[in-house]
Amino acid sequence: MMRLALLLFLLSTQWVQAQKVDADLMHIKQRMDSVKQFSAAVTLNLDVPFIKMPTKRAQIKYVKGKKMAFSSDDFVLLPKRGLDFSLNEIFKHPFITVDRGTEKRDGRNLKVINVIPTDGKSDLVLVTLYMDTKAVRIVQSEVNTRKDGSYTLLMQYAKNADILPDYMEAGFAIERLKIPLNFMGRDTKIDRKKMRSMDTKTGKIKMQLSDYHIAMI
Repeated sequence: MMRLALLLFLLSTQWVQAQKVDADLMHIKQRMDSVKQFSAAVTLNLDVPFIKMPTKRAQIKYVKGKKMAFSSDDFVLLPKRGLDFSLNEIFKHPFITVDRGTEKRDGRNLKVINVIPTDGKSDLVLVTLYMDTKAVRIVQSEVNTRKDGSYTLLMQYAKNADILPDYMEAGFAIERLKIPLNFMGRDTKIDRKKMRSMDTKTGKIKMQLSDYHIAMI
């Protein structure tokens, strides 16, 4: 009887802890919310085993409360989702967080949490965030969705005080790309034999950001 009571107590404690939204995440959101809008130049390189595409250049624009927008005079291949690091989608619907401890990377202790939406309207199923709580920013996110599969976003920052990354690496499933491979342009080569032989078709987009213009609230 005592063991059962102890087990119920531990489970109820974990449940109560899970109901609280992580304070460090809210601190990061508050910092991101201080950015009213920004724009930057982006250099993109596609890393897919069976696709050879030259380096592309684009512009990224963000206005608070809206999705990030990419534009280019050249053909640019982008996944449908996974490039927005503003946290807007996470906070669009109610959620709970679960503390998963810490993980050491490059000499830094990163706090790891799970974000679990509690509203069926959210397309997000589970988000894992790796947070640098000292620098007050997200270092990596792993997102699982209902409709668009899963994707990861790795972010690096030029300076310790920077709020926005100067390098991003997005991992995604090839079938989640915005357009068919047939429309990728003459400067792109596709090894279809290699593509068909691969069981798992995943890739990365590597993005270098520069020439930031940031407006703060």
